[in-house]
Order: sequence, then structure tokens, then C-alpha cells
Amino acid sequence: MHRPVATTTRGGVPTDSGDSVVTLDQVPRWIDSDIRYLYENEDPNSDHADPLSSASGSEGNANGIVSKFPVDHEINSKIYLWRGVPWNLEVDAVVNSTNENLDEVHSSPGLHGAAGPGLAEECATLGGCRTGMAKVTNAYDLPARRVIHTVGPKYAVKYHTAAENALSHCYRSCLELLIENGLQSIAMGCIYTEAKNYPREPAAHIAIRTVRRFLEKQKDKIEAVVFCTTTSSDTEIYKRLLPLYFPRDNHEEEIARLKLPADVGDENGETTTAERKIRIKPLPNSKSSSPRTPQASVDLSVSNVGLSRRSSSYLDAFLDPAFMSLIKDPDQRRREQWEKTAEAQNSWNCFKMLGYGDLGGPPLSAAEEYSLHSRYLAKANSLNLSEIAEMKIVYRGGIDSEGRPVMVVVGAHILLRCLDLERFILYVVKEFEPLIQKPYSIVYFHSAASLQMQPDLGWMKRLQQILGRKHQRNLHAIYVLHPTFGLKSAIFAMQLFVDSAVWKKVVYLDRLLQLFRYVPREQLTIPDFVFQHDLEVNGGKGLIVDPRTKYVYQRP
Repeated sequence: MHRPVATTTRGGVPTDSGDSVVTLDQVPRWIDSDIRYLYENEDPNSDHADPLSSASGSEGNANGIVSKFPVDHEINSKIYLWRGVPWNLEVDAVVNSTNENLDEVHSSPGLHGAAGPGLAEECATLGGCRTGMAKVTNAYDLPARRVIHTVGPKYAVKYHTAAENALSHCYRSCLELLIENGLQSIAMGCIYTEAKNYPREPAAHIAIRTVRRFLEKQKDKIEAVVFCTTTSSDTEIYKRLLPLYFPRDNHEEEIARLKLPADVGDENGETTTAERKIRIKPLPNSKSSSPRTPQASVDLSVSNVGLSRRSSSYLDAFLDPAFMSLIKDPDQRRREQWEKTAEAQNSWNCFKMLGYGDLGGPPLSAAEEYSLHSRYLAKANSLNLSEIAEMKIVYRGGIDSEGRPVMVVVGAHILLRCLDLERFILYVVKEFEPLIQKPYSIVYFHSAASLQMQPDLGWMKRLQQILGRKHQRNLHAIYVLHPTFGLKSAIFAMQLFVDSAVWKKVVYLDRLLQLFRYVPREQLTIPDFVFQHDLEVNGGKGLIVDPRTKYVYQRP
């Protein structure tokens, strides 16, 4: 029988809540557990009968049926089932089921009390989390190293497929974050909650099969997955379902063939429905279409026959570029991209010779830019980028004189020696996303920035591609304060060789008072050194600076 583990301390170190730390070697592995649920002896009318088992599977034997989850001792050795509070486990990460605001009230019971106030403070800096996604924080007073927060879906029978896939994505996102952060063991409670009306047993099916499918692909990167239960009902459910997805011998595998649900998801464990599968076929054209009688082409001018006689170039005007990118063979698109990249790398690049960076390379289509932006935005929303925010390189301002939102960039705060440019790009994408949906402006303080190394123009081109065409279209102006000759030369190069439409929106300003004509002073948070630099460069002639409010006034 399954039994709770006695929580003896490791070295006599209890948690702050008074409970003892439980190590993994105190939790029995699934492969070593003595749990043997005898499906063949259970009463069909009992409360423990599997409601999701296929009716057709109960007729006859399992001969001829291919096992969807064969015995895998290596995977089984990584699975643990433990009844108890997950916050006492000494693992690399524990999972917190919360809401989109990541607030303390809706988090898993007991987490914030065990972790201490620092956890709530860090959660408040993450900007929330979308349903099905996950974010990671420090664990503070917990024995674990990290806490992974995820948002489970609300359940409604009408939209059960969407809820199932969102829940599957919760578990998969947690496991992906585990690997991304270099961690190897995780304790996962029941992400589904009764408050969101999610049935426990169907949710357990999704949780277990998603973990199984993930381990089939990434088992060399994960050492332990602990399924934690806190109630007897959840424990009984997991005891019955684990043998179906993690059979330990041929007998359990044979029973699983009969008892598994009809739909066990795709290669990721997500539910699949035939009517929602996307079928992509080559565009019909006059060469490949089958011969039709002249009468048919007249009678069916707007049918598939009529479309088959139109050229693909005619259809290009009506089809979304993102959809068009799906029509082409993906292997062919990938091969073409490799050829373009190799050609750009092998060609003589005069921009690198001049120190501008790699301004060559193949241009991206609208669909490629959209896909690139979506990937970066999804990754940015799943990471904690608080260390980039603390550097105050990019932050929100107020509005300009015409009511457009303003983003502020401080060039002197870009310290390349201690800045991870890839994480900085993720932070920029995340911060700019709410603004680029409508017209906006950028204020760039170049004050004293020439004293620091700045990213090259090749990096700027890449950032512009990631932000996408919506950023280019809705950008009203870039107000550059205290420009230098080198900066003007670089922007001129961007106008000539990268994107003239965007970089011709630059407005050079030599004085703060000139900037305040476009963006009111009260709408900007300006660093102190910018005022000092303005006084040093312009000599302070005709100006009065209020030392308390930092307001600049014209001398009467």
C-alpha cells in the first residue's frame, strides 16, 4: 500500500514552518513502489471504475493492440508519488498553481507562508502570467531552489478540448522552464482546482500523460518528477492511473491497453480532434488541375473549379502571408533560408569592416517577422527579467504633446560588459508590446552615452526585425537628445542600408528645452546626469534649473 513518508530531517534542519525537510531519497520511486491496483478484480459499478476507459477496449483481449505507453524502466525510475505538502520537499523546483495576477490569495495553500514575504514581492514584479504559461522565481525560505508558477484553465464542458490542452500546456511549460534554468528535479501538485470546476480524474489523465510524453523526449535532462497529492481522493486517482501511463511490467502494460482512454493525445499529450486538424494542400493552378468541360467552368465560376483556373499570383493578394508561408514545403523553406544565410556569411561584408556590425543577411518576409516576434514574446513572458528592469535602460514615460504614449531609452545605462544582450532583447520586446499596438514615440537620451560601448548596427537591425512591422508602422518619432557626430553617422547608415522609413523619423535635439516642446516635462522621468550634461554642453545660458524638482526654466 502507498503510505506517506516519514519526514525525518536531513541534518536536523527543519523548515521555517516547523515541518521537516524531505529529501528525494526518502520518497519511494514509482518503479520500486508496492502499489498494485488490480483492475481485473474491480467492480465495474464501484466508485473507482475508470470513467475514461474506452468501452470497446473491454471486449476481448489486448492481442493485436499496439501499446501506446510501453514499459520504460528508465522513465519509470524518474517518477515519484508522494502524499504530503510539496513545500517541504528538497527538490530543484516546486510548482505553484495560481491565477493570472500571481497573487498570494489564489496561490497553492501554504506556499507563501512557507516561502516568506520575498516570494510575493518578486511575483509582483513579473507582470502576471497567461493561462497555460509558467514563470519562475526564487524559492526563498523553501528547501527547493526555485518556484515555478503556472495558471491553470477554467473548465466548461462546452470548451473541454481547449481546457484540456491549456492544462497540458501548464505541465509542459513547467518542465520546459525546469530545463531552461538548468534544473533536474521537480515536485508537481495538482494544478487543476475545484474553484475552476476542473474534474479531478480527467485532469489527472492529462497531467500524467503530458509528463510521460515529455520524458520520452527529454528523459536525459530530468532526474525526478514527483507527483504530490494532499488528499486521499487524489492519491487514489494517481495510484490507479500511473500504471496506465508508466507500466512497470508486461502485465501492467497489457491492462493499460484495455483501460486507457480512446484519446490519449498527440506526441505532446494534447487532445486531438479530427475536425480541428489543419489540412494544407498545394494551391490549385491551371497546370495541375484536372481537365474540366467548358460548361463546368462557366457554371461554377466561384467554385473550386473556378479557383483552380486562377493563377497562384492572383490568390496571393487575398491570402494572409502567414498562411502562405505554411503552404510551401517547410523543408524547402528551411533550405532556402540556409542558402541565404550562407551566402550572406560568405560574401564580403563592408559594414563589418567599418565596425557597424552585420548589416547584410537575408531580409525577412512579413510571415517570418511575425513568427520571430511571436516566439520572442512568448519566451519573454515566461522569464523573470527583473535584473534588466533594474538597470533602467528602457522604461515607460507618459504621453507626448499629442497624447501618444512614450517609451524612454537611456543610452548611458547600456553597460555591455554586464548586460546580456539576448535577455535585453526579450525585455525590450515585452515592454514595447503594449505600446506598438497604436501610434507611440521614443525618447532617447544620448547624454554621456559616448563614454560607453554601444551595441552595433547589426544588433539594431536584428532588434528591429524582432519588433516587427507593426512597430515600424506605428512609430511616430524618435526624439534623440544630445546627439553626437558618431551617432548621426550611424543613423545615416541605418537610413541608407537598413530601413529608411523608420530611421527618417529621428528628430535631433540639442537642448532639454527643445525636447519639452514635443514631450511635456511632467511626462518624463529624467536621470540627474542628463540635466548635468545639458548644462555642461550648453553652458546653462538663459536657463534656471530647480534643484528639487529638476524643472528647467527659461531665464526671464
